[in-house]
Amino acid sequence: MASPVRPGSCIGLPVIASARLDLPEFRPGSVWLVGAGPGDPGLLTALALHALEQADAVVHDALVDRRILALVRSGASLDFAGKRGGKPSPRQPDISDRLIRLARAGKRVLRLKGGDPFTFGRGGEEALALAAAGVPFRIVPGITAGIGGLAYAGIPLTHRDTNSAVTLVTGHNSDGTVPDGLDWQAIARGSPVIVLYMAMKHLAAISARLIAAGRLPDEPAAIVSKATTTEQRVLVSTLAEIAGAAAAAQIEAPTIVAIGEVVRLRQALDWLGDGQALDPDPLRRETRRKTG
Repeated sequence: MASPVRPGSCIGLPVIASARLDLPEFRPGSVWLVGAGPGDPGLLTALALHALEQADAVVHDALVDRRILALVRSGASLDFAGKRGGKPSPRQPDISDRLIRLARAGKRVLRLKGGDPFTFGRGGEEALALAAAGVPFRIVPGITAGIGGLAYAGIPLTHRDTNSAVTLVTGHNSDGTVPDGLDWQAIARGSPVIVLYMAMKHLAAISARLIAAGRLPDEPAAIVSKATTTEQRVLVSTLAEIAGAAAAAQIEAPTIVAIGEVVRLRQALDWLGDGQALDPDPLRRETRRKTG
């Protein structure tokens, strides 16, 4: 299905980047699998901008910002291939076949995906299909929501005082069910911070599994909705209460969920906040030092 956004002329930045950075040639008959980042167009990489300026055909996801699509060069085609949970979506084999057909027609094909292609983005599936078809391809990583989205909420993925490990978890299997094949006991015991992608539908069940596996019910948890966009919302609660709080607040997808002590750092690091005073000691390290 064609996108309603019409291709326009690029602003020139990709040309400048290409000349100064000696960026690779986007060859006809090849496919670039490119991450567009979590939402904010400013988080695009130089290679992503270079690809937008060079591509003949752009096959894009639903979550790619319209301002990014407006950077596609004049004359290039825009094809929508978004997959949204619970809504009619193109089949993954059909998307891969479309990429192969366009490349075999001699097009420079840009597969533009929200976030990072290899982080719960099905980029690996598409790259495997291209490899099997003998189509040359390049992977252009993007900033994934589990890093960039949390950063825009003032929640660092890691911090020396809270965690030296993190686990990224999908919130559903390929058939839409809770990922029961995961070792929830191991995840609960072994990872100080857990980040959940696409977990809204099963958040209550996942929280219950983690608590049953030993996580504390009052452990801090946060949901970032529509991260890095002007519609970003952040909800902070506890592991036991987060699903109910999200339902009451009518939090909308796409979301990223963080679980762990690192969530407390938002009290000091909410750089996009509403002007409220920030807490310089959210982990109470200084308070404990003085009273200890």
